[in-house]
Amino acid sequence: MSKNIPVFEQWPFRIPSFEREIEKSKAFTEALKNAATQEEALAVIKKKMKASDDFDNAVTLISVKFSLESNNPKYVKAMDVVNEKYPLLQNEELAFSKALLESKFRPYLEEKLGSLLFKMHENSLKSFDERVIEESIEENKLTMQYGALIASCEVEFRGEKYNLPQMGKFMEDPDRKTREEASKAYYSYMDSKVAELEDIYDKLVKVRDRMAKKLGFENYVPLGYLRMSRFDYTKEDVKGYRDAIAQYVTPLAGKLLKQQFKRTGIRNPEIYDLALAFKDGNPTPKGTTAEKIETAKGMYDQMSPETSYFFRFMADHHVLDLEARAGKQSGGYMTYFPKYGIPFIFSNFNGTSGDVDVLTHEFGHSFQAYMSRAIKIPEYRQPTSESCEIHSMSMEFFAHPYMDRFFDNPERYRFVHLSDSISFLPYGVSVDEFQEWVYEHPEATPEERDAEWIALEEKYLPHKRACYKGCKYMAEGHRWLTQAHIFESPFYYIDYTLAQVMAFEFFNLDRKNHALAWKRYLNLCKMGGKYPFRTLVSKAHMKDPFQEGVIKKTIAPLPKVLAGYNID
Repeated sequence: MSKNIPVFEQWPFRIPSFEREIEKSKAFTEALKNAATQEEALAVIKKKMKASDDFDNAVTLISVKFSLESNNPKYVKAMDVVNEKYPLLQNEELAFSKALLESKFRPYLEEKLGSLLFKMHENSLKSFDERVIEESIEENKLTMQYGALIASCEVEFRGEKYNLPQMGKFMEDPDRKTREEASKAYYSYMDSKVAELEDIYDKLVKVRDRMAKKLGFENYVPLGYLRMSRFDYTKEDVKGYRDAIAQYVTPLAGKLLKQQFKRTGIRNPEIYDLALAFKDGNPTPKGTTAEKIETAKGMYDQMSPETSYFFRFMADHHVLDLEARAGKQSGGYMTYFPKYGIPFIFSNFNGTSGDVDVLTHEFGHSFQAYMSRAIKIPEYRQPTSESCEIHSMSMEFFAHPYMDRFFDNPERYRFVHLSDSISFLPYGVSVDEFQEWVYEHPEATPEERDAEWIALEEKYLPHKRACYKGCKYMAEGHRWLTQAHIFESPFYYIDYTLAQVMAFEFFNLDRKNHALAWKRYLNLCKMGGKYPFRTLVSKAHMKDPFQEGVIKKTIAPLPKVLAGYNID
């Protein structure tokens, strides 16, 4: 990793010429078709990969700048250009994919580049062509509209205005009156946005359904799987996995919530009581954002030489934008700049333990990118979504021993983090099943979609729904409206749950044999995306979450771990 990379603020911002990129793509396609030798064909492909890295770098910077300042006309205009013209380039890229797949040198190229790359290009041809350019442009505009709407949300609370992430600290305040007022302010505001949000989603569902049918699919579900690059598991595999979560995790999540209300002394819990883990307040990290970054440096110094160097490198290059502010999009992410070989972490700190979760979760993503940076084939540097999330969620648990640096009572953080991670699984699979239902019923009304969400909460989260009676927004089935993945990245959510199970596997192993767990984790990170999910899991010598009995066996030790924490 070069030390000559300038700090983030100095990176040159430009809107690339899509017309020029389309011409370059055409030239690469012709060069591949006309290659006289297998070596010449391989050289063309490598040159194309280098050009793609440069272009992707420019587009990624536009996306990041827009997420940081979604109300800045300069970045809005740049994103409009990307959303309007990217599908045109994507269509031209299909010609290159076709030339690669039909090359007379394919056996040699497949030997040199790996068969997975060819499967990826086959997927590209199945999941996109010129027939759906119009729909792709519309989809991009609608997701951008959703992101901008959520980023612009401002909740008035006690004489001040806060964006959605900033309300989090008030909604888990130890004072019940504060939580109640904050909850009412938040959900009343969101209730005023329901019609607008559901209209955006209705349009997204219909445009995706049209896209699927134009490409010859019965509905969007199989197309969604293709677009998520799911090579080695099916809709049926996912159903069996969701059923296992309902059987083995939902009852445990209900038990944990009941214990939580007993700890906090709340007899008639409401929506605003769900986030309070302890009567005297949730574990809150010490220090300002700058101080938390310094604390994280110390943690990663102690964790390993690799984490030490890399976290300091990120901090020194200002690729950590962590604080919530007006105009900034909500949520958190990691993205990668191939030209510089460096990731970027985006988040919205709000003074809760979630700040520490970000410093571990998103750093886990970044660390994988760092460990596989030497992979020359761009498509292999980053794995598919469910595999990506293993690195991030497992890093959260590898950080557990260092929580005394962030918290006065680190045992409480460890307890809440593990408890919340278990309780997340039923919610995660409900999001996935909801999306499957939606795209199998594209003509459903907003009211019918909300009713299906309620039914899924009754199936997977009955312990929480019992607390929604006093909150119109939640009681009427609107929780999903602020789950950005449902709008922006359809079917990206089961991935988190699969990775969470894998993270529990690493956690269980780490408590028995840290050296072996860390060795396997590093090996997984280094493999990047050279293999699909189930193959990566196998090569990392871990258990496949889709296999019968794995969920039950992985979850079984966790209640005992929770009981062993000193949280008094």
